[in-house]
Amino acid sequence: MKIFRGFHHPGIARACALTIGNFDGVHRGHQAMLALLNNEAAHRGVESCVLTFEPHPRDYFAGALHKPELAPARIGTLRDKLTELERCGVQQVVVLPFSARLAAQTPQAFIDEVLVQGLGVRYALVGDDFRFGAQRAGDYAMLDAAGQAQGFDVARMNSYEVRGLRVSSSAVRHALAQGDMEAAATLLGRPYTISGHVVHGRKLGRELGASAQGAQDGFRTLNLRFAHWKPAASGIFAVLVHGLGAAPLPGVANLGVRPSLDPSDVNGGRVLLETHCLDWPSTLGPEGAYGKIIRVELLHKLHDELKYDGLDALTKGIAKDCADARAYFASAQAPSHTETRRQTTRDRI
Repeated sequence: MKIFRGFHHPGIARACALTIGNFDGVHRGHQAMLALLNNEAAHRGVESCVLTFEPHPRDYFAGALHKPELAPARIGTLRDKLTELERCGVQQVVVLPFSARLAAQTPQAFIDEVLVQGLGVRYALVGDDFRFGAQRAGDYAMLDAAGQAQGFDVARMNSYEVRGLRVSSSAVRHALAQGDMEAAATLLGRPYTISGHVVHGRKLGRELGASAQGAQDGFRTLNLRFAHWKPAASGIFAVLVHGLGAAPLPGVANLGVRPSLDPSDVNGGRVLLETHCLDWPSTLGPEGAYGKIIRVELLHKLHDELKYDGLDALTKGIAKDCADARAYFASAQAPSHTETRRQTTRDRI
């Protein structure tokens, strides 16, 4: 899959079948749309293309208006979005920076400058609630009329439903906010996952664990930065970690801002996914995970983030979370590996 920031690049396709949206989470509704897009692209002999935006337009307006509460919670990182788009067979993604200029662009200018001149659109597929251009003045009817006048086809896809529930990014955000990982997996068609490079932290976890257990590695954690300040999920989770060996590793993870730690710590103020593998792979050694790209599946929420009164209380809390995660994986409901989990999700649907 080819990825471009903006559309002024020599390698970009001269013509494409296009869909437009934020694709946060790349849920089952998105997947159905992308399957149709790929089919239409193949029929026309052009590349399938997704036009998406970074930052999210609502993030941009929340910042411009100094109203952070207007920003939506973010389901996935840009890395995870691109990974899922590639998995869905998309051939080209254009990430368009959402700026004041783009926000002020009229719908017709957007069609002319971005879709026709910039991307060579031959077919445009949009959702049933699609709006575009300054003040969201453009709609499906306008895009369809422009297509007839300027020589490209336009189609609209109705909402995708599972058991009568409309699948949307808002529905996924709600499930994650409630800690309902089963519902989130049903809407996504897969377990909720965050991936990224393992980065250095304060290395406090191994010290806490050592004081409790007499071990040198203690509660060693794999730290991933979540680029957005407002993740859709937060709290403590039982997880599976991929990328450190042939088989996924069970673990317990904290997604959030670590309220028990000093805000001046090395990752202070950043949202982190901190994952402790219940059984650390001996082949990695003490520092072998740094820089690796891992993928963490958040399978079951144990509880919200807690603020502990001191490091001793924090140590006991982490130990209990580890015990609860082990109990989860030992239970009849816990998957033995990822494919079992995915099969369970498919069977439930």
